[in-house]
Amino acid sequence: MNLPSYFIFRQEILDDIPLPNLVLIASSNHILIKEKNEGVQSQLIKVKVGLRPIASKINLPTVLKTVILPGDSKERLFIATQVGEIFYIRNSSLRTFLDIRHRILKLGASGGGYDERGLLGLAFHPEFYYNGLFYLHYSAAGAQGPGALSESYNPDPCDPGTLNLKWMNRETQYDHIDTIEEWILQSSGGPQKRRTLLNLRRPFSNHNGVNSLNFSPETGKLVLTTGDGGSGYDPFNLSQDDLEIAGKIIEIDVDKNTYIMNPPIVTRFNELPAAIQETLTVMAKGVRNIPGISFQQFYNQYIKYAGNVGQDLVESIYSFVHYKPIPVTQLIQASVMNSEPDKEGFINFGWRGWEGDFPASIIRDCTNNQNLDEKTMAYYNEAAALSASRLQPLTNYFHKDHRPDKFEGTALTGVQAYMGKGIPALTGSVVFTDLARKDSQPQVRGALAYTIMRPNGKQNDFSVIQTDYDFGSQSAYYVNLGTNLKQTRLYLGVYGSMKVTDLNQGTVFEIVP
Repeated sequence: MNLPSYFIFRQEILDDIPLPNLVLIASSNHILIKEKNEGVQSQLIKVKVGLRPIASKINLPTVLKTVILPGDSKERLFIATQVGEIFYIRNSSLRTFLDIRHRILKLGASGGGYDERGLLGLAFHPEFYYNGLFYLHYSAAGAQGPGALSESYNPDPCDPGTLNLKWMNRETQYDHIDTIEEWILQSSGGPQKRRTLLNLRRPFSNHNGVNSLNFSPETGKLVLTTGDGGSGYDPFNLSQDDLEIAGKIIEIDVDKNTYIMNPPIVTRFNELPAAIQETLTVMAKGVRNIPGISFQQFYNQYIKYAGNVGQDLVESIYSFVHYKPIPVTQLIQASVMNSEPDKEGFINFGWRGWEGDFPASIIRDCTNNQNLDEKTMAYYNEAAALSASRLQPLTNYFHKDHRPDKFEGTALTGVQAYMGKGIPALTGSVVFTDLARKDSQPQVRGALAYTIMRPNGKQNDFSVIQTDYDFGSQSAYYVNLGTNLKQTRLYLGVYGSMKVTDLNQGTVFEIVP
């Protein structure tokens, strides 16, 4: 469901209107909020920001979060690295909170040092100050397999066999196991693991999510973004299968104790014990790979932002307010009864049939002109079936875009709402970051950009955010975006290499006016 064209709020809750490009129409006891120039795209102005280094010489910063430690009085910035270290900043110095490098499988052993596994998620319980609970998502040591396919996958629309592959022999044909755990910061002593929430067998090494754990301020539940399992083009169409855990956004009720300390290793919801099934709801499906989810409060509602990493054409940022999650128990019951669960209000991002606003495509060089591409729909039937039910992106940016005020992207790496007033032009916007601009050679540079949610739910353009920091001859891959609890500060993780084996090349910046 999209936001209606107009929001009506009681006048007594009126405060600073957090979203730009809105005009107020006041009556005796209500405020009507209407978009300026309704029917055209909201105007986005050019913004320039600074980058202030706050931590350097660290490994790949996969998660940037702030929280108030028990007994403390101020928020501290926490930095989780892909190799398994978690630091926090206190009195301008970097301190170790937790080191689980021994729990994480060996990274970068293949693929020239590039890897998408490791420590991928960190989230603090909303009552962390009182209960000390926090949650981790990582790729477990000693859990590596040969992978689900012996060779790279290429869909061929002329060969139906390539479009209907099944993931067979899952107990032996997999790449690794991801685990989601609950930990506690003890009042006397350091952090200690309490229990495992999920053990997930993953078919390939990539598309495991990043910044994959966040708490929903609406439901109080832990939100897990799983990714479609990897390879390319989602070979087994896991993202659209209701019973597959891959390719979903899942809510976990961590306050409901299952009394199961070490759950079985699974790939499908119906393989889980009933007690765990009852703690899970599915918020969305059709996910390729999501770098986290961000919640932006707009009076008594929350706008949810999530970006989907693209395949060949485009990176996409989605937004939605209303949604109707489906309990996993209902999905399983519908499967047993060979029926379709009620999906009114359920969110579907459309992958693998759709890549953002476009049917998923196979791209080839044109034989008569190497400067041009030909594109063939990879999954015609799936694209047609999902054309009306998928959620359309709020905005897209492209892998090829020669417009002077845009950029050519590589991979979306962060999406965060910003509600601060320090950078007024960005107040109420959603900021996103790309790993590396294709037009930034020979020195690699990532990209920052922003867009604005439109009250009528229509799509919007985006605008590049200019930065004034001089990285010199060093590469600068933008690997993550974070914010503080009130979303009034923005943090950017930058790395000097694409290889997880190239250590201590990371810097965390605060984005400043």
